[in-house]
Amino acid sequence: MRNIKLVVEYDGTNFFGWQKQVQQRTVQEEIEKILEQVLQHTISLLGAGRTDAGVHAKGQVANFLTETPLANEKIFSALNGLLPEDIAILSVENVPPEFHSRYSAREREYVYTIATQPSALHRKFCWEFFFSLDIERMNAAAVQISGEHNFSSFCKNISEQENTACTVYSAEWKRELPFLKFTIRGNRFLHGMVRTLVGTLVDVGRDAVTLEEFSTILHSHNRSNASQSAPAKGLCLEKVIY
Repeated sequence: MRNIKLVVEYDGTNFFGWQKQVQQRTVQEEIEKILEQVLQHTISLLGAGRTDAGVHAKGQVANFLTETPLANEKIFSALNGLLPEDIAILSVENVPPEFHSRYSAREREYVYTIATQPSALHRKFCWEFFFSLDIERMNAAAVQISGEHNFSSFCKNISEQENTACTVYSAEWKRELPFLKFTIRGNRFLHGMVRTLVGTLVDVGRDAVTLEEFSTILHSHNRSNASQSAPAKGLCLEKVIY
């Protein structure tokens, strides 16, 4: 039995997220469908991150088990030849039997992009926000989320049994004109966490939320205290580190 790892890039615009859902177009289902066509057996594809509808990925990681003798180079060519144009397989490689794309991951990195002026070429991959933002204040707030915290204030649809503790290794806004980019790295992220953090940090940057209020929101463990989530189209799963 072989354990095969894929690195996947996709434009999430026309997907209902990564994870398979009934009567919805998802990235997982599209790849599984083509893998089953190529390998001629049922495939269960495991993904490192369950990106939401409209969220993109440059470095999503997935793995599956197979007994096929087909070379990785041929799997790579077949997948990229048959998959729709909004999914690209960047690499195919054998990994140890114990490798699990989700549970073996040590870090995940997301990047959120805000456009400060109209962009015809990038509009599908950024939040067009044309109001003045104080990036220094936004970074002063972002410093507060470093380390291990209960991030339930920034999570939607929490179950009582869910572990809401996450460790953020770094979180920083940078100007890359005409864009502002927020890069966040952590061991794990809750459902909707990055987009809600971005929405709240933008409110800090436009002086609608003070630094003290941001701290209160973080420690309140109450989603209703945080701001509206930023649009999905600005978020990208950049890479997964093992």
